[in-house]
Amino acid sequence: QVQLVESGGGLVQAGGSLRLSCAASGRTSSIYAMAWFRQAPGKEREFVARLKWNGGHTAYAESLLGRFTISRENAKNTVYLQMNSLKPEDTAVYYCAAEVGGTWSRDASLYDYWGQGTQVTVSS
Repeated sequence: QVQLVESGGGLVQAGGSLRLSCAASGRTSSIYAMAWFRQAPGKEREFVARLKWNGGHTAYAESLLGRFTISRENAKNTVYLQMNSLKPEDTAVYYCAAEVGGTWSRDASLYDYWGQGTQVTVSS
């Protein structure tokens, strides 16, 4: 089992920045990749970014390239999402997820473990 705990959400004005953290515990050696997804009210869960646990290869939703950066700190088993130039449409609950199957996918259904989510609200 892998446990994921997100933190760092909050209220920020448009144009501001936030950094989300996701701390992994448990069988972290089984993790192949970690990802961030988000879900706005009334919308489906949306892929944001993913990162290979070993090697650090990353991938992003095309619409977020240049504003969002996913990174990791292995010593702390933590993955971060740095979000810059935030827009009101970035308002959502942001979820951290981990997959152990090696699929390297943006499909949320292929992720095995999920955090509880952290709210990000961007005011205009």
